[in-house]
Amino acid sequence: MSRPIIIEQKVNAPAGRVWKALTDRNEMNIWYFDIPDFVLKEGAVFNFYEPGEERKYHHQAEILEIIPEKKLKHTWFYPEFSEQKTTVTWEIFQDGENTFVRLTHENVNAFNDLGENFSEKAFTEGWTQIIEHSLKRYLEK
Repeated sequence: MSRPIIIEQKVNAPAGRVWKALTDRNEMNIWYFDIPDFVLKEGAVFNFYEPGEERKYHHQAEILEIIPEKKLKHTWFYPEFSEQKTTVTWEIFQDGENTFVRLTHENVNAFNDLGENFSEKAFTEGWTQIIEHSLKRYLEK
């Protein structure tokens, strides 16, 4: 098993606001992905694609654990490309007026045979862009 990818970011927003951004499909559509079938419920499955007309890379996930305003854990996989599943955990830590967001993506090496677009480096760069730029900017606007 590979080392997990861990991205942490401090944002100037309360934990409740961060949680809403992570779990409300209308807000997610603004800073993350358009996930029309997202339902915040353990066992719920949701699907989405990379942005753009091509509908590239069908992502599918199943929600494994929810601790309101603290943790959201779900699988992450590409059903058209591989049966392998990875795990993504979003954690929120309130610190005064700020909140820390930690994303952990485990077992990314399960996708090694899918090419460089699915490499640890590609995931690290993608998650960094999403957390440090998209999410932070959205929450601090």
